Amino acid sequence: MIFKLKCSQSILFAILVFYICSCIFGQSPDGLERARQPILKLISESRAEVVGVAVYDLQSGKSLMVNERVSLHAASTMKLPVMMELFRLSEAKILNLDQNIAVKNTFHSIVDGSQYSLSRDDDSDELVYRQIGGGMKLIDLIDRMITWSSNLATNLLIERTGADNVNRLMRRLGARDIQVRRGVEDIKAFRAGINNTTTAYDLMVLLRVIAGNKFLSRKSNERMIEILSAQQFNDGIPAGLPAGLRVAHKTGNITRHDHDAGIVFVNGRKPYVIVVLTKGIDDRKLSSRLIADISKAVYQALVND
Repeated sequence: MIFKLKCSQSILFAILVFYICSCIFGQSPDGLERARQPILKLISESRAEVVGVAVYDLQSGKSLMVNERVSLHAASTMKLPVMMELFRLSEAKILNLDQNIAVKNTFHSIVDGSQYSLSRDDDSDELVYRQIGGGMKLIDLIDRMITWSSNLATNLLIERTGADNVNRLMRRLGARDIQVRRGVEDIKAFRAGINNTTTAYDLMVLLRVIAGNKFLSRKSNERMIEILSAQQFNDGIPAGLPAGLRVAHKTGNITRHDHDAGIVFVNGRKPYVIVVLTKGIDDRKLSSRLIADISKAVYQALVND
């Protein structure tokens, strides 16, 4: 409770300082900065334990950051770096994304090698479970991992990439804090405090290089954007935007954590990247609404620039 009060007081103080400076210097914020005060107000009113925001506008080259380096449980946003490593392996001719791999539901804990399985009831996608005993193409598993956030597809793909390789790629791209350490539902690892973590800043870095065609070939970047654009869970970033805008994004949620990270495409200008991570809101409808409202504030600031 003390932490929440201090956090809210700090945010309110930041709003006050921002307002006073604007009055003293006779300047009103422009571009992305117009969104800062509304975002700080939304965060303060949300009573969240922490909210991390990272925005980068490819049109102006400007950014907006709030708690962008705070490390949180990554939930399913960790599936974005897994996809990126798979595409890297494909371009390096190490993997063929059209190859079939066996679909199984047995994995080994990174703690002691003991076997565990995923629960179909706790997964957001059941299609992959229907293929157990058969096979699926890597590209189809990537699609289910991102668009339906399939946990089973994720674990099968992490076995192919190796968590350490994913992390090495992240460091090369400038995402210095994100950690992909294990597959989903490795309960022994969870109890040992070994979790996948991320910051808003690092997810912004990853989406920025994809959006700017600075990761792999244009073809690979466009294919990843196509997959991200088919996201089935759209009550976060897209819900705060006008209908019809293309949003290539990856969501993630776990107990009291709700995240969304995406690229927003607006006609007549270059896209922008927005990441919102939330922790400490019990009702996911409220956390999703917060993400949507922050998304709306950013959009309005940019389109009115």
